[in-house]
Amino acid sequence: MRSQLSGILKQNGFSLNVFTSEELLELHNATLEVLEQVGINIFCENALEILDGAGAKVDRSTSMVKIPQYIVERAVRAAPRNILLAGRDPKHDLVLEDRRVSFANFGAGVQIVDPYTGELRESTKADVKNTALVCDALDSVDVYFSAVVAKDMPESTADLHEAESFLSGTSKHCQHFNLTGGSGARGFLEMGSAIAGGMENLRRRPVISAMVCPVSPLQLHTNTCEIIIEFATAGVPVNILSLAMSGASSPITPAGAIIVSNAEVLAGIVLAQAARKGSPVIYGSSTTTFDLTHVTAPVGSPELAIISSGVAELAGFYGLPSCTGGT
Repeated sequence: MRSQLSGILKQNGFSLNVFTSEELLELHNATLEVLEQVGINIFCENALEILDGAGAKVDRSTSMVKIPQYIVERAVRAAPRNILLAGRDPKHDLVLEDRRVSFANFGAGVQIVDPYTGELRESTKADVKNTALVCDALDSVDVYFSAVVAKDMPESTADLHEAESFLSGTSKHCQHFNLTGGSGARGFLEMGSAIAGGMENLRRRPVISAMVCPVSPLQLHTNTCEIIIEFATAGVPVNILSLAMSGASSPITPAGAIIVSNAEVLAGIVLAQAARKGSPVIYGSSTTTFDLTHVTAPVGSPELAIISSGVAELAGFYGLPSCTGGT
């Protein structure tokens, strides 16, 4: 009988449980306190207008925005629980949901080892296309992230040159790491619309998406906000991915780092849902530790694995699709 299954938890696949359900609730409540009592700096007039209209407390003299609990939770509820990342070839369609796991390459490298000379050099527009061709051929890569940047192109238009290269190099879904702001976002959306056959088709089958990164601790800058707003308004997925570093731009403990990361991502989600309710967002994190010896963020460290596992659990707590860094 159906009543016999009442209250039974189902485990849809393998998982690593870093936090208990009670600890996840503690992290959530601590994040709500940060957003409501401390706030987040938002350096974008349009974003401030949108959030002011949504009920947040906006102090324009300091660019500080304090977001009440009910606004955060309303935004989380409004975000879709599953997201289609469509491929130009439908055989590469990917649905992000529940515990379904997929993989993408890492992205936004500024240098590359030349495959013919072995020389370490700045990456070029040609390298962007070549990385897309390689990822297109790899069965283990489900989504193409813009792997390197086009350092040989003008800075003002490099993001669109990169998009031209990788969109012509793979039939898999493409997520842009390196959009430069609102104008770049609009240009990339126009490219996606041309591929999909119009904006309505792009919303229905999004063959592109964007990634943005807050600035830790607790800042959303103009370019980040503009991209979130443009993609939310268009109804096309945007991945809001925190790059907090424990011991540098966030507390050194995994829980403390996750709270800062969570506050940044939730603030981005609030902005997206305030711009267009129901817009698709991906809960992202490449939060890691800080290497004091080499003054760098070691992606692939044990701390990143611990934090990424916890972040994925927290995204599951919210019922949102997630993207975490790893090696």
